Amino acid sequence: MPPIPITIVTGFLGSGKTTLILNLIPQLPKDYKLALLKNEFGDLAIDSQLASSSAISGVQELLNGCICCNLVGQLGDALDTLRQDVEPDRIIIETSGSAFPATLAMEVNRLGRESGHYALDGVIVVIDVENWQGYDDTSYTAKLQAKYTDLIVFNKWEHVSERRYEDCLDRVGDLELQVANVKSEKGRVDVAVLLGLDSAMAKEMDLEHVLNPYDGHQHDHGADHQSEVEVLSASLSAPEGDQRGVDLEALAEFLFSAPKDEVYRIKAIIAASRPPAASDGSRPDPSPGATERIAQYILNWAFGRWTFTPLGSTSGLSDHQSPLRMTVICARYEAEKWKKRILTDRLLKLEDAGEADDLHIERLS
Repeated sequence: MPPIPITIVTGFLGSGKTTLILNLIPQLPKDYKLALLKNEFGDLAIDSQLASSSAISGVQELLNGCICCNLVGQLGDALDTLRQDVEPDRIIIETSGSAFPATLAMEVNRLGRESGHYALDGVIVVIDVENWQGYDDTSYTAKLQAKYTDLIVFNKWEHVSERRYEDCLDRVGDLELQVANVKSEKGRVDVAVLLGLDSAMAKEMDLEHVLNPYDGHQHDHGADHQSEVEVLSASLSAPEGDQRGVDLEALAEFLFSAPKDEVYRIKAIIAASRPPAASDGSRPDPSPGATERIAQYILNWAFGRWTFTPLGSTSGLSDHQSPLRMTVICARYEAEKWKKRILTDRLLKLEDAGEADDLHIERLS
């Protein structure tokens, strides 16, 4: 069983963390099992009651303390309870407003290394733009929450003037961060930005939509979200009967070189002649039934970390299957630069390729 991806959502009190999560649920596949671990102060868990009434498969609570300090020892037991009782496809940890995300992320990584059951997908901080000016000069915790994160979501910006929003950006900029950031639309951010591609999504959703979420599948929120990110779609073609996989050395160069403030997410289905290495150097076991020559893997790159998960059993590539199908979600104004670099440096190509590959790459938004 592949490890369960864990997404940490943090932010100051009242910033809109629960709203962000609840707006995420309708974007998930129908049978996708999402579990929620909430950390509250006090013993009245109103937000958990709200979450339980939605399509969340299971909820665990850690009350009367902070999950990053005096309750950190209970994290493993809470995650194991969700894993055993719910068998979720993903767990979201929503922290109390004063939690320090770096400590929590390190604990999740430790539990993942020791048990093999969990993998940290990302740390998301929600900033309340409307009230940010009121606490950014006084709350050391608020600054740390913004600094130790993978993605900043600016929430409630619709309620303030453009000047007020720019002031908030300037104050975050003072922290000298290299981190992705997007604006929500009334607490909603596209699932393609918030979550990485995991095996359950690949199985439950049409792969064309998973890998190309902005191509021909527009929704009411599309224009606003596309203004926040730019999306590249790439695919490699191979001659009929060709059983070569992608060049893993060139792919690794691409994954290592992508800055997390320019490239937010990379999601792909690749064919490889040997198990590819994750960012920590580990390699997945080949898929059951895979040939020695070729197997398919799900690549999930998020904020400088990446994993490969075997995509079920396979006996090689059929004539209509591409050795690589990839979506690259970039910050605004970055897509054309990375398209040019991928093509110029030949970062996506077949193994043992000559001077030219049939690589097709286009900007979707």
